[in-house]
Amino acid sequence: MIEILRTTDPTEIAFATALLRGEDIECFVMDVHMSVMEGSIGLFPRRMMVAREDAFRARAILKDNDLEPVPA
Repeated sequence: MIEILRTTDPTEIAFATALLRGEDIECFVMDVHMSVMEGSIGLFPRRMMVAREDAFRARAILKDNDLEPVPA
C-alpha cells in the first residue's frame, strides 16, 4: 500500500474516500483513532493508503478535485 493523502481535515478524508470508491479504487485510512491520544485537537494527520497499482490513478483523481496528494 502507498500513502496518497495526509491531512488533519476529516472532511478531506471523507471527500477523497468517496471520490476513490466511486472510481472503484479501494482505500484505507490510517491513524483514525489518534484523536484519543491527542484529545481531539487535530494534531496528528490521517493517512490514506491505496494499492500500489492504483496510486497513479488515485493521485490524478485527487488533483482533479483540488486535493493535494502526497508526492510520489
